[in-house]
Amino acid sequence: MTALHRSASATWTGTVKQGQGQISATSNVLSNTPYSFATRFENQSGTNPEELIAAAHAACYSMALTLTLSEKGYQPQQVQTQATCTIESQNGGFKITTMQLETQGDVSGIDAETFNQIAQEAEQICPVSNALRGNVTINLKASLK
Repeated sequence: MTALHRSASATWTGTVKQGQGQISATSNVLSNTPYSFATRFENQSGTNPEELIAAAHAACYSMALTLTLSEKGYQPQQVQTQATCTIESQNGGFKITTMQLETQGDVSGIDAETFNQIAQEAEQICPVSNALRGNVTINLKASLK
């Protein structure tokens, strides 16, 4: 497989606390999507970098789990993953410290122990997990529907 390239851009105007930014992706799924200090640190409505990382991780992991299940002969009907990104104040700055993945699978003919084992294997091949591993603690909880 040849290398794939995906890109996005961000523009920020103004000060950190009073300014605002826009995020865009070449796919146009994000097109001048606004973000700000308030959407990042004050729970105002809107997106933020950590939410986007969590979304990317949930999507990537769901695909990795579906692939791994399929390769082992299981036919998943649905995989649903919730990713929670934790950012903490450290040493005068901020750091993403933890990604919590909670996944549920609707898969016929598999027991909970086997599903959990395959879920752990899938986390090891997930490209977003691989990008974060070593710098961010990744916790995974897997269950069947």
